[in-house]
Amino acid sequence: MSDNIPTKQARPSWDEYFLQMADLVGSRGTCDRGHVGCVITKDKRILATGYAGSPRGLAHCDEVGHEMHTVTNEDGSTSRHCIRTTHSETNAIANAARFGVAIDGSTIYVKMVPCYNCAKVIINAGITRVVCAKDYHAAGRTKEIFKDACVELVILSNEVENYTDQ
Repeated sequence: MSDNIPTKQARPSWDEYFLQMADLVGSRGTCDRGHVGCVITKDKRILATGYAGSPRGLAHCDEVGHEMHTVTNEDGSTSRHCIRTTHSETNAIANAARFGVAIDGSTIYVKMVPCYNCAKVIINAGITRVVCAKDYHAAGRTKEIFKDACVELVILSNEVENYTDQ
């Protein structure tokens, strides 16, 4: 055998590959509570991307600060959320719609399990598979509706995403 054979490089799985891209997309985010990005794919091709940021033409968190709201959960606990931005999943779906890109039957890649509101938009957009790098501390209801709607949910790590001022 020849000594000129290169060492085979470990290639990321498709899920790992697109999650790395979602992480890069998230670097454009304008809210420092996660810099979350997402990528929507079908047949191993990127259809749309999105990151967490304010609606077009409005001030961003990194310009004017967070718009924090406190939510009281059913169990009486409270959590804090910045509501200035549109989440990456909703932005990616809106970008696809804006440019006439069909995403029915696609996969969405995100940093963490989507919030309940994004989960409903994902279901209505016809996305059939959700791949997440991490879990989300408030994802219980999301997991329930994905199961009920037959949306496959893949979480690659048991690590839960936490924020300061959570």
